[in-house]
Amino acid sequence: MRVTVVKIGGNVIDSPAALKRFIADFAALRGPKILVHGGGREATRLAESMGLEVRMVDGRRITDEKMLDVAVMVYAGAINKRIVAGLQAAGCDALGLSGADAGVVRARRRSPEPIDFGFVGDIEAVAAERLGMFLEAGISPVLSAIMHDGGGTLLNCNADSVASAVAVALSQVADTELVYCFEKEGVLRGDGSVIGEITRSLFDVLKSDGTVAGGMIPKIENALQAVAGGVRSVTIKCAAALGDASAGTIIH
Repeated sequence: MRVTVVKIGGNVIDSPAALKRFIADFAALRGPKILVHGGGREATRLAESMGLEVRMVDGRRITDEKMLDVAVMVYAGAINKRIVAGLQAAGCDALGLSGADAGVVRARRRSPEPIDFGFVGDIEAVAAERLGMFLEAGISPVLSAIMHDGGGTLLNCNADSVASAVAVALSQVADTELVYCFEKEGVLRGDGSVIGEITRSLFDVLKSDGTVAGGMIPKIENALQAVAGGVRSVTIKCAAALGDASAGTIIH
């Protein structure tokens, strides 16, 4: 079995037109597939409408108890089911899941030192065989980034990390590829051109000279970890080019 794990970011989710096109392209992918999605700005908008303070540190959301409720409602609820409904309409038999559903992904609460992010988790275990059962039944799991700790507590996790962990776990039982989709054509140089391939050694150079910075650093680090963990290939590309095998940046 060859499995494709695809992760989409908030900028795709925030655009109804981009999301509709992506859903059609994902549904058209051949073979077993899993979709992992982030949350976009919808959680921030809902929190602000409820009078909740939205706190961020280094681009990462502080998730206190009330913000966790918002994240669950938006990520595992509204966004997840909207995507699932779109995929069903496109002919893809999709099943929306949080990590707690069927116990597919377990996480542990992140240490409060040096920064207490609240109910934010780091991935601990993925039930690859359980996910494989869905895939063998012709069902495409759609995973939000809401996980659980096995003790009844839900945790808000980084969707890039979830996608990487799921791909690594599946690579132990199947030939697996991972695709990170966002709004850009791939990892870009300063002149806007796409870097076709990135290795660990080149990544260190790109970080040191500032070509790669900000949120792209953890994304590539997740990709490199996935390759080291056994994933056959990782590609970072524009969501609109999901079906184009030659597009984007290959991480190996």
